[in-house]
Amino acid sequence: MRSLKDKLLLIYHLLYKSYGKQNWWPVDKDYHRKMGTDPREEIVIGAILTQNTAWKNVEKALENLKNAQALSFEGILNMPIEKLQELIRPAGYFRLKAKRLKEVVGALTPVDKVKTIGREELLSINGVGRETADVILLYAGERPFFVIDAYTRRIVNRVLSVDGSYEDLRGFFETNLPKDVELYKEFHALLDEHAKRFCRKAPVCEGCPLTELCEYSQKGLK
Repeated sequence: MRSLKDKLLLIYHLLYKSYGKQNWWPVDKDYHRKMGTDPREEIVIGAILTQNTAWKNVEKALENLKNAQALSFEGILNMPIEKLQELIRPAGYFRLKAKRLKEVVGALTPVDKVKTIGREELLSINGVGRETADVILLYAGERPFFVIDAYTRRIVNRVLSVDGSYEDLRGFFETNLPKDVELYKEFHALLDEHAKRFCRKAPVCEGCPLTELCEYSQKGLK
């Protein structure tokens, strides 16, 4: 019988085989090269904008910031909050998120702080919850903190019957996986891709690459 650790790694390999490399978190490197700005700043900004909304809405807000030549910490800090609100309106909760952006960007300037800031200190910043903190630490800071989102929780609950608090699940992944930043990035992105294709709120089990491993699916087949 496979251990949970073996099953977790097998899930990663099956998803990677099915979907390929995801290259997440997406940033516009050409824009930052042209503007002389740091791509990590886009990750931090995107991490705030994506709270409680779909990524397609975040993309519209990021595009607005690029068009205003303001997709940077400096651009956010120097912009009047009313204008910032209008530019990020597509991401929803634009008044709240504009305020959060100002606070988070101010606390993380210069952006090299993402390499050294403690997780608890990051969580103490207004507007930064556990998921947002781990996104910033993993994708901008290149540090081994596994991101738990609703998609990840849904999949491990269905496939492995594993559940718990945010910290329980983060500990589950970090204990059972090698401390590998690139692995963490890819696995998180692959889980999200799988949740969108098959492991939806109403699961689509036919054709799912995890069917043989999935306890939820196996129960349904009995």
